[in-house]
Amino acid sequence: MANPLRCLGWGKHFSKFYLLPLLLFIACKGQTDTSKYANEDVYVISREDYANKLHGFWLGQCIANWTGLVTEMDKIGNIGAIKTGAFYIRDDWGKPDLPNIWSGDKISDISPTIDFVFRDSSDVWGADDDTDIEYMYQHLMAASPNTILTPEEIRNGWLKHIIPEEENYLWVSNQRTYDLMQAGMLPPLTGDPTNNAHFDMIDAQLTTEIFGLFAPSQPAFALKLADLPIQTTARGTAQHISNFYVVMHALAPISTEKASNPKAQLFWMAEEARKVLPDTTYAAHMYDYTKNLYNSGIPWEQTRDSIYVRYQIQQKDGYEITGQNLHCNGCFAAGINFAASLVSLFYGEGDIKETIKIGSLTGWDSDNPTATWGGLLGFMMGKNGVETAFGRTFSNRYNIHRTRQNFPNNGMDTFENMSAVGISIIDRIVEKELGGTVDLEKNIWVIPKTKLN
Repeated sequence: MANPLRCLGWGKHFSKFYLLPLLLFIACKGQTDTSKYANEDVYVISREDYANKLHGFWLGQCIANWTGLVTEMDKIGNIGAIKTGAFYIRDDWGKPDLPNIWSGDKISDISPTIDFVFRDSSDVWGADDDTDIEYMYQHLMAASPNTILTPEEIRNGWLKHIIPEEENYLWVSNQRTYDLMQAGMLPPLTGDPTNNAHFDMIDAQLTTEIFGLFAPSQPAFALKLADLPIQTTARGTAQHISNFYVVMHALAPISTEKASNPKAQLFWMAEEARKVLPDTTYAAHMYDYTKNLYNSGIPWEQTRDSIYVRYQIQQKDGYEITGQNLHCNGCFAAGINFAASLVSLFYGEGDIKETIKIGSLTGWDSDNPTATWGGLLGFMMGKNGVETAFGRTFSNRYNIHRTRQNFPNNGMDTFENMSAVGISIIDRIVEKELGGTVDLEKNIWVIPKTKLN
């Protein structure tokens, strides 16, 4: 593994102190001329730019996560919503938040209105379940001698960092997995349907996207990295959906070579990721159905309503709401959240603000897909691009101990440090797994191109 501290003369003695400022490896940067690679069949990726993109990933994910939490579970269809309407529409943006299905008459304590949620430089972003397991997996990978986490490393990490009592911010499949781990079971058995009746819920798709970013330009290896973490809680179509998100994130670093604008880049990534959804699965049908409705030119609200009827009410294309999915008419199942995420993906058209708005208003578990796309678009734009899009600066601090435990520095971290950890992980993967080179003099990765399919 290339040590970013080595060029500063600090050597291996500091290699385990991975919570280091981004400026330490930026300081190692030499000339950025990459002309010697011009005739080689390789991707040349700037580590400095990638660190800025990882900052954008965490920042965009936090903005979208906390904005989506305002409307989380407010609207899940007609159930319990006869007086207030089945779903939000575009005109509800900026209007008062309505109670969710659990809170009686109480509105969100995050924001009284449906609007963006920000944290300025004097504040701290709190962890939530759409960011904290990814943070934990990054932490475990940085501390591991392996490039791929082992079952024991995953189980030990869960038991160390997840709070055992309520509120522990675990959804159903994650909670069942945690209970099985406490009883001594190792992944992937913890996600096997024989042991975990919640294997087809949303849990894996909101906790594993980051593995795509650890394998820039290499979706096949990204899926290998993510396989055990996904199978820790998911099987079947829930696993396929998680794979879809991982592939999109792995392709994001090379999307500018495939298309000239964010919308075209995002749609290229989605079409490539569609190939990992078996055609016989309801997820593949959901993708095709939603994309066709988008292409027809109808408003996003109409597409969302059509998805509700086709999948929650009529249960078409093999999508069933039975057994463990019956709670709130399957609103935590992997499928309905995947279909909802496609609405904001397509209609957001690569605009981070529009994507977050639509994701927050679409319904169901609205912080889940919103956080996913906020993180992906934040990565594509980088920290500076996110700030430009919103016309402001943000807090760079993150408190993992809001939802988890037993991390360094009493759980306080910064996006710069989190990005530096990601860079160190990718350094090791590029050299050991991707057959590439970490060129510290030019501060770049040189990664051989491989066929995407």
